[in-house]
Amino acid sequence: MKYFPNKLILTILATFSLTSCGNLSKEVENKLNDLKRKTESLDSIINKEVDKVLTLDSLINSESDKFKKLDSLINKILQNLILFQMRRLNFTKELLNN
Repeated sequence: MKYFPNKLILTILATFSLTSCGNLSKEVENKLNDLKRKTESLDSIINKEVDKVLTLDSLINSESDKFKKLDSLINKILQNLILFQMRRLNFTKELLNN
């Protein structure tokens, strides 16, 4: 007869323990799902920021190319002005020498 109550208590404890573990397992699973959702959200935000940086980098490269072209044009204009001034100076010298 004593054997039956011990078995009953053991069965009740085992059932309670399994139920508690089941609830704990669900809580852990919920926390993991929440963490996964937050990680995906953070990953999405990071990807958007990386896209913005790449777009900005592209704009900077485009503007840099424009400045290089402008610099080249200014150099050509300066060279032409210098050449013009030299010819003018030579022409003036020739006029003074004749």
